[in-house]
Amino acid sequence: MDGKPIVLVVEDNADLRAYIREFLENDYAVWESGDGEMGYNTAMEIIPDLVISDIMMPKMDGIKLCRTLKQDVRTSHVPVILLTARAGTDSKIEGLEIGADDYITKPFDVRELSARVKNLIEQRRQLRQNFQQGLFLNQEMLRLRQ
Repeated sequence: MDGKPIVLVVEDNADLRAYIREFLENDYAVWESGDGEMGYNTAMEIIPDLVISDIMMPKMDGIKLCRTLKQDVRTSHVPVILLTARAGTDSKIEGLEIGADDYITKPFDVRELSARVKNLIEQRRQLRQNFQQGLFLNQEMLRLRQ
């Protein structure tokens, strides 16, 4: 996959899934799932860099998918963007309270989605880099003290 960050799109609407993939595939390795259960299984297999999920889907909705991913140590660090047609504040709060990193109301501008994907992936990359540098510096300080 050319070392590109992996984005998993979990959406039951095939046309919308294809539209998102088409817009993101130049910069990301895009994987797709048509429902939440398949999305969960795919996420466990590939451990994506980011998940974009619709909320209302068959088998497992996006809220349960997000909650399940955030509770699993293997995927708890993976940012999740929830997509929904529900515009109410209560829906947004529910999504954010279960650990979603972002929330976008349909219809949306795919350029906004792309910018949010880019920002979340870059933030996680920076955190990982800072954490690794911190570990290296701590090990170096311990070595120097000996």
